[in-house]
Amino acid sequence: MNTASRGVEHLGSEKLYIDMPDEKGGHQSIGHKSLLKSDALYQYILNTSVYPREPTPLRELREMTAAHPWNYMSTSADEGQFLMFLVKIINAKYTMELGVYTGYSLLSTALALPDDGKIVAIDIDRKCYELGYPFIKNAGVDHKIDFREGPALPQLDEMLHDETNHGLFDFVFVDADKDNYLNYHERLLKLVKIGGVIAYDNTLWNGSVADPENAQYPEYVKYYRPFVLELNKFLATDPRIEINQIPTSDGITLCRRIQ
Repeated sequence: MNTASRGVEHLGSEKLYIDMPDEKGGHQSIGHKSLLKSDALYQYILNTSVYPREPTPLRELREMTAAHPWNYMSTSADEGQFLMFLVKIINAKYTMELGVYTGYSLLSTALALPDDGKIVAIDIDRKCYELGYPFIKNAGVDHKIDFREGPALPQLDEMLHDETNHGLFDFVFVDADKDNYLNYHERLLKLVKIGGVIAYDNTLWNGSVADPENAQYPEYVKYYRPFVLELNKFLATDPRIEINQIPTSDGITLCRRIQ
């Protein structure tokens, strides 16, 4: 739940489920960025398939981010692994990320790209990005990243003015303000190439999308729920894309542009 235009997700004192290690290096019992009902099963996945293969710079960045007061916005380790795998299998070279926070997903993507790959990374908060930058630099991938501070919509519009950007991007990861996802979608479909992939994060939104409207959730979940439902309904019938909804982390919807 990173933000390219951070907004009401800070309503009240409630926070998104936190993905961070406990004192023993395991998973906290208070909740996590996973839709799995079993905390033990999620911990098994992390310990067996994710943490043993997590590159050292990512592990160090994850551990630093765990101590930050906004750590609930960080991409989970299993999702970062998924993004790395996806970027590699589609042979992405030019990518974009809307919503960066301290950069766990950004570093995951950068590590997966070829040495001459590029990421346009947009977020309104440079300070959070700078917290993670030393880990990105130590990983030797800082030259791949073009960080741009500010709201995403005007920057996307500016990019669209340059026709050389049309159809340029192989992959885009969107983990920003949910009330603008549809606005991002229309612009990104012009910037991503035919056959390229847009990945929207948090599309199952704590599982709230399948629950009654009056179900008990923190205020920020209730606030964004209608926007996530609207997005999911729209993507399901958009003839310009093929979609696949992945129940990893808080839900990721992959959209492959076909026209």
